[in-house]
Amino acid sequence: MSLFVIGDPHLSLSVDKPMDIFKGWVDYIDRLKDNWNAVVGEEDSVVIPGDISWAMNFGEAEKDFRFLNDELNGTKYILKGNHDYWWNTMNKMNKFLCENGFNKIKIVHNNAYQVEDFVIAGTRGWFYDDSAGDVHKVILREAGRLKTSLTEAQKLTGEIIAFLHYPPLNENQRCDEILDVLSAFPVKQCFFGHLHGFVAPGCSKIEDNGIKFNLISADFLRFTPRLITKSQD
Repeated sequence: MSLFVIGDPHLSLSVDKPMDIFKGWVDYIDRLKDNWNAVVGEEDSVVIPGDISWAMNFGEAEKDFRFLNDELNGTKYILKGNHDYWWNTMNKMNKFLCENGFNKIKIVHNNAYQVEDFVIAGTRGWFYDDSAGDVHKVILREAGRLKTSLTEAQKLTGEIIAFLHYPPLNENQRCDEILDVLSAFPVKQCFFGHLHGFVAPGCSKIEDNGIKFNLISADFLRFTPRLITKSQD
């Protein structure tokens, strides 16, 4: 069994949100399915850190989740992204999954999961450069959720891997609230999405305070899930 990661699939099987208007996204559903199933087996697991579906509610999300559950190999662990407007309480999301037989999809939210030799933890995060008046409250809330998830992760056995939707830093800016939480736990690897199109090398792979940060948005990975390996101390 192996653990993979890929972010930002932006599925829109029920809503009119065509991603192929963007460069590099032509036929992305078929490319994602073919590439995914070529490297991911049924016994494997894949983390998707946000922007799962353009749906606004569970009804609109059903086809996207059926595609995830039935058409793509492995167990999927999903986090919230800034475009996941269908996101709801854990009870309602788990009820939606259960009622539709989506037994290969699990929600990462204030919790953690052990997958073989790894432990999955994370949250959405937020912009490091947002200047809105109430942004600090949002950042503190996300930092708190990350802390809760990582605290749950420490109760399990394996290398803790952190996942965020928003990047917590770039070459020139940083979200100290999120980074301080990560540094307080034995995290050596963190994967993030959100960034699309051309990304400067300094934004896609960064090391900070002993933690390696890597961009894993779907178009950046050419719609092929990335294998996660153990960190090298």
